[in-house]
Amino acid sequence: MNRTKAVIWIIALTVFLSGATTAHAKKTTHRKVRTVTGCLHQEGDDYNLTTKSGGTWELKSDAVKLAPHVGHTITVSGVVSNAAMHGVKEDVKGEAREHGVAKHSTEHGHMTVTNAKMDSDSCQN
Repeated sequence: MNRTKAVIWIIALTVFLSGATTAHAKKTTHRKVRTVTGCLHQEGDDYNLTTKSGGTWELKSDAVKLAPHVGHTITVSGVVSNAAMHGVKEDVKGEAREHGVAKHSTEHGHMTVTNAKMDSDSCQN
């Protein structure tokens, strides 16, 4: 009898955890590979992308030359640094906004760019 209960608990826990993992996997902010669009700026050797919603991304790349796209609206794809922590951080910001704290906080992340495409030769954020 106790063994049956233990098996049922293990199955229930497995189903619960797989459901929770699936819910997190669907969130854009939790994805390891992302695509974002915005205006590319350069400050010294650093490249930053600002999205229409005000989000900012610090970009780096050995595969893609970003310098020719400075001042342009571009779409970049790449790997988000510490994707799991980035997702949790953005979840906390979302919860804070829902409760009236940090109402104007925007997404901020770090990305290693693997692909870039120019959408416009000017910035229209």
